[in-house]
Order: sequence, then structure tokens, then C-alpha cells
Amino acid sequence: MQELTLETMLAVFEEIFGRGLFWTMVLAATGITAAYIYVLIRDRSMSMRKFLLAQLSMPLGAIAAVLFVQSVTDSGFRDVGGPIDLIVLLGVAVVGAVGIAVLVYTLQSLIRRTPQSTAGS
Repeated sequence: MQELTLETMLAVFEEIFGRGLFWTMVLAATGITAAYIYVLIRDRSMSMRKFLLAQLSMPLGAIAAVLFVQSVTDSGFRDVGGPIDLIVLLGVAVVGAVGIAVLVYTLQSLIRRTPQSTAGS
């Protein structure tokens, strides 16, 4: 592999996760991101209460992401050898933590909409 291109990265991820699972995850991430942007535009502000609850879910998301990747791949924790393996696992944990925080915040906002304060009433 001489160059790191988008096509190369897509091929690697399709090989790791399988074509169907990878594109399902891409579609899910795109949908959740679109819903999050919708919620932010609709509410015009962030609820710190919902944000706190979303942050409290981050450790669960990090652990779930690492366990998910370990279950999908053929390697296990005993196969973690060098620093790059730890960096990749930490990256997966960070992505899982942020992803679950965005999901939790979005679901809270879609399910329980914060009432708007009425100005001038």
C-alpha cells in the first residue's frame, strides 16, 4: 500500500466489517447525524440537562464500541501487541463515546421536546 486514499480506506473497512454491515453503519451514522442537526436547528439551543445525561452515557458507548469491534474481527484482546493497536482501540472507544452521546442527546430531544419560553406573554 503506497498511498492512503479514500478508496483504500473503504476497501479496508469493508473487509473488516463486511460490505453489508459497514454500509449499514454508515447509513445509521448519517441518519443520526442528520437527526442531531435537525434537533439543534429546531431547538436553537442545547439543553445542558440533556447534554449531561448524554455525557454520562459516554463510558458505556466506549466499552460497547470496543467490544463490538472485537466481536466482529477475528482478533481478541490477547492479540493487542504494539502501540498502534492501543491507539486504534482508543480511537474506537472515542468514536463510540461520542457516537452514543450524540445518539442519547438526539433521542432525548426527539422524545421529550423542551418547551419554548413564550416571550411577551
